[in-house]
Amino acid sequence: MARPWRSPAIATIATAALLATIFFGTGTAQADTAPPSASIPRTVAADALPTAQINGVVWTQLIVGNTVYVGGEFTRARPAGASAGTSEVSRNNLLAYDLSTGVMTSFNPSVNGAVRAITAAPDGSRVYIGGAFTKVGAETRTRLAAFSTATGALANDWKPTANGTVRALGANGSTIYAGGSFTTANGQSRQRIASFTGFTATLGAWKGTVPDGAVNALTISPNGDRVVIGGSFTSYNGATAPGYGMAATISSTGAATSWNIGKLIKNAGVNGSILSLTSDSGGVYGTGYDYGAGAMFEGTFRASWSSGNIIWIEDCHGDTYSAAAAGDVVYTTAHAHFCGNIGGFPETSPRSYHRTLAFTANATGTITRNSAGGSYFNFEGRPRPSLLTFYPDINAGSFTGQNQGPWNVTANSQYVLYGGEFTLVNNKKQQGLVRFAVSAIAPDKEGPRVSGASFTPALTSPSAGTVRVSWTSNYDRDNELLSYEVLRNGVVVRTQTGLSSDWSRPTITWTDTGRTGGTTYSYQIRVTDPFGNTVTGAAASVKAAGAVALTETPSPTPVTDKEIAADLNLVPAPEVVDPKAVPVPVPVPVPVPEAEPAPKVVPDKQIVLEPDLDLDLEVVQAPKGRQG
Repeated sequence: MARPWRSPAIATIATAALLATIFFGTGTAQADTAPPSASIPRTVAADALPTAQINGVVWTQLIVGNTVYVGGEFTRARPAGASAGTSEVSRNNLLAYDLSTGVMTSFNPSVNGAVRAITAAPDGSRVYIGGAFTKVGAETRTRLAAFSTATGALANDWKPTANGTVRALGANGSTIYAGGSFTTANGQSRQRIASFTGFTATLGAWKGTVPDGAVNALTISPNGDRVVIGGSFTSYNGATAPGYGMAATISSTGAATSWNIGKLIKNAGVNGSILSLTSDSGGVYGTGYDYGAGAMFEGTFRASWSSGNIIWIEDCHGDTYSAAAAGDVVYTTAHAHFCGNIGGFPETSPRSYHRTLAFTANATGTITRNSAGGSYFNFEGRPRPSLLTFYPDINAGSFTGQNQGPWNVTANSQYVLYGGEFTLVNNKKQQGLVRFAVSAIAPDKEGPRVSGASFTPALTSPSAGTVRVSWTSNYDRDNELLSYEVLRNGVVVRTQTGLSSDWSRPTITWTDTGRTGGTTYSYQIRVTDPFGNTVTGAAASVKAAGAVALTETPSPTPVTDKEIAADLNLVPAPEVVDPKAVPVPVPVPVPVPEAEPAPKVVPDKQIVLEPDLDLDLEVVQAPKGRQG
């Protein structure tokens, strides 16, 4: 259960007979920067690009052209690569950096409180911010402000007010929509939602009854006719289905309209909330958390603009804070610890987290019955997307005290940006902000992760002249299909491919035959990703078994017992004696007339047992994790 949210090749070798088995496990193939199938979408690369850093937490990001605006709670910023406390400059809660370089710009408005939301005018001429601040520089701005994107100057003609924190913003045409925990705007009653004109800040007619909680997120339909809101509120305009944590409204008035997914997903109150809403022309993406009674969803959903009908749900367990669609891929930030219901990673003990996830934008299957136990809601049978191979490592920071890493993700067609309170990305120091890019403009240097003694084959010689080589698949942060080479005494003798990820590493086995008995051989495994990044594991050695000498079965020993006449017929005992069987009577010797020659003792027919045919078969079990 989530913690409470308080803030939002195959080579042919003539001398070797091959028998290889690869167990891939269940579920659909995953995408990456070079997916194994043309039908699988490509993700951005997992290389962490140099990006400006901050000393606190990032709550929101916005891309406008080639500039990224960043809001949160921080006081200092520094270049990529600089350690905390060095090369720092003042940046109070709001900064900007160059999207293509990651270098900070001179934009430095100095906001005196947290910045929770940023949006831009449709023409890109202005950016609007919302939060808990009351001043921008020396100027009074009560939780709302605007800036020129051309000059960075504070707009003097836009001075709306709100009496509580603004947590969500959106723009359409000449109207700015705001949501939060305020109850008045421009001095008039507005329960947690309000609208303003974009250049005069005049209060608009969009309003509704939101009696409690907060509006944490909002998004606007492509044609501007609807505004969907989400948060911890328990009703909207008196209704709860939808209205409990989510509602769709008419943009001109605030009147409620149909929103079918809000009848299923109901997160609100003290134990749950909808944390983010983003959208594209194909629909709305929402994320949430659940920590007990009154809530039932953590993960991401996609709903159509047509009545809010469900397109898909991913119910990975663990709070999901933000989602961003980029073409045919949806990126999220979370602390997911179980995606088993959609064919993804199992629960581990101790618990492990994936803080960055990527999914197909389209539905690809159905959710299976929830197997994690507890009070998690069972979404069995609902459509789901596929989990994709994009697993950069981002740690948890300590600034908020909530033990989280990224809180926000945003994207365009070339970049995916994460912001939060983390201090490490891919095990290197990088605080609060990081960029990832499509393969064409990324270094593509994130290769296989396991090396040295941790990537050593297991060797056996099960029969004469054979060596069985087994190894656990390697894994890569952004490539599922890897190529493996088996080196015998430093020479490649086998090449094959295999699918794997950090949470699914099947065992691969190959049998090398035609070896000389009694000779010791050394084996290594070399693994390469589609971009040529290569790792060679440590070597292991084994002595090949030799042939087993077969001994001829001797003839029966002549009878020499003096008490038994040599010229008697003997009845041989059964070959297998069952100790529980009834005893067989000893036959009474029958005298042979002297006139007849004594019969010869006929020896038992010699039986030579052929050695067992070594089929050299092996069943390789997929690694399993307990789901629960």
